[in-house]
Formats: sequence, structure tokens, C-alpha cells
Amino acid sequence: MKKIRFGIIGAGAIAQGYARAFQACEEAEVVAVADVRGDAAAALAEPFGCLSFASHHELAERGKPEAVLICTPPASHPEICLHFIERKVPVLCEKPFAVSVAETIRVLEAARKPRVTITMASKFRYVADVVEAKRIVDSGAIGDIVLFENAFAARVDMSNRWNSDPAMSGGGVLIDNGTHSLDLARYFLGPLAEVLAIEGPRRPGLQVEDTVSVFVHSKKGVIGTIDLSWAINKELDRYVSLFGTRGAVLVGWKQSRYRQMQSADWTAFGTGYDKIGAFRAQLTNFARAIKGEEAPLVGAEDILGSARVIEAAYESLRKSHWTSVNGDLPASA
Repeated sequence: MKKIRFGIIGAGAIAQGYARAFQACEEAEVVAVADVRGDAAAALAEPFGCLSFASHHELAERGKPEAVLICTPPASHPEICLHFIERKVPVLCEKPFAVSVAETIRVLEAARKPRVTITMASKFRYVADVVEAKRIVDSGAIGDIVLFENAFAARVDMSNRWNSDPAMSGGGVLIDNGTHSLDLARYFLGPLAEVLAIEGPRRPGLQVEDTVSVFVHSKKGVIGTIDLSWAINKELDRYVSLFGTRGAVLVGWKQSRYRQMQSADWTAFGTGYDKIGAFRAQLTNFARAIKGEEAPLVGAEDILGSARVIEAAYESLRKSHWTSVNGDLPASA
């Protein structure tokens, strides 16, 4: 089986996780790493015995990748994406894809005409328990969904990390963790009609929001609640809850379960959240998409839909009222 030759752009924490996933991936391999910190690039490249560079320009010219994985701060994503799209190199870009809808459209339009394969990393769509929960929901086992709940709330000090520098990140916990949350909402509920975002107390000295509650209303009329925080631990054993007219599905960190209304017992499934396994599944899907064997699980509509929802959520946060999600259309539209 021919492996797709990947270059990794950015050698920070998220790239370290991907490195482990590459080591167990049958369809992709690392042939080059680039980071503005040359020593970090060299350290990440060492286990793979591959080339390292101090810029993505050097990697593009000398690394000869067949695809790239972008793991740099969000504000840099468009420029790096465009650099490789111009060379017709497929791009897997970490979330958030860009810090604005306009930048997202610019990159997607650049990739459309030359038909360069491009996708946004959205690891939770590849978690086995999430995939199984989606299958259960789609089967009708718990009836029509009435309420979606999600929480990504864990105390972490972001004060000295790029995540809290709005010039690099585009915002705080809302664009960081919230990109995953709102993508999950769209995954289970379909296109969203409107959002309401409310900020909680902010830790002193922080330039960005670190606790936010988001309420969503889908085009099908389903409501959802999302809690995001870098300031608190919610101490929950699950991160997604779906309540339907005939039962419920709870997606947990260590194990998941569902129950139909007529049953007194919960049925357990899965083994919980496996980040490296999700990364590996994501790399496999993208490699197969490059080879024309399957479609990317996260397509252009999802990438743009994610950007539109995040932008609407920030507008809501500023204005303190429900905000329409313009252009979040069904795939058939």
C-alpha cells in the first residue's frame, strides 16, 4: 500500500499528537517538518528520520510533500494553505480553518478550480464513540432529537500561550474549543439557524474570553447548549448528550451509553475518547481522499459552515442577542 508523503507545518503540542498517529497510520507517512523554531522542527523530525526546515517555503521546495498538515496558529493558516494550493499540494489544516469567513472563502475558492483536496481537522468527528452515537441517532433508536448538550470545560492556563493572543488566535475559548463544539452541533443537528453567546467572568489580564455559554437553534428547530471554559473543570464524565423523543445518547470520556425510553437499563458502547486514534482515522480518511478512494469527512460546506457559525457567535457575544447564521445551508442546497 502506497503511503501519502506528508509534510508537517508547525511542531507544537498538536503536532506531537499527530506524530504519534502517523507512526501507527498505514496510509500516510511524514517526510518533512517545518517550524520557525528550527530546533523544534528538527526534534519532531528526528523519530521519522526525515528532513526539517525553518519555514514552510523551504519545505515546499525541498521536502517534496504529496500533502501537508498545518498545525500553526490560526492567523497563519490562510497564507500557508494558499502557498501549497498554488503548488497543487493537498492540505489538511487544523481548526479553526481561518479566523474569518472572508479568509475561509478565499482559501476554499483558491482550492476549488484546480480541485486541490482540502479539509479542516475536526478530530471529534473521527472519535469512534462519536461515530457510533451518530449511527444510533440516525437509526431512529432514540426518536427525534429535541436537545443537544456539549461541554468542553477544563482549567488550563492560557495566559502565556498563543491561544490567548487575539492577533494569532482570532479569539479565546470560543474559537478554540468552540470550533469543535459547534462542528459537533452541526454534525448531529444539521445546519444551524441562530446562535446566542454569553461570556462569563474573565481572568484578570487575559485579552480574550475564557468562559462562554453558547445556545444554538438548528434549522430543524432543535435547541442546544454548549459550555466552554479554560477557567473551570465541570467534572463531567461525558462531553456530548443527545436527548430524543424515545431515549438518550451520552458520549463519554471513558465510555458511552444510550437508553431507549421503554428500557430501564443503559446500553454501554465504545471505549471513550481516544485522541490519537481520532487523529489516525482523520489521516487515513484524508489520504484515501487524495487517492480518490473516499470523500473527506469534513468537506468545503462543513469548513465554511463552521466559520459562519463561529463568526455569528462572536457577533452575538459582542451584541448580547441571538444572531442568525447566514449561509449555513444543507448539503443539498
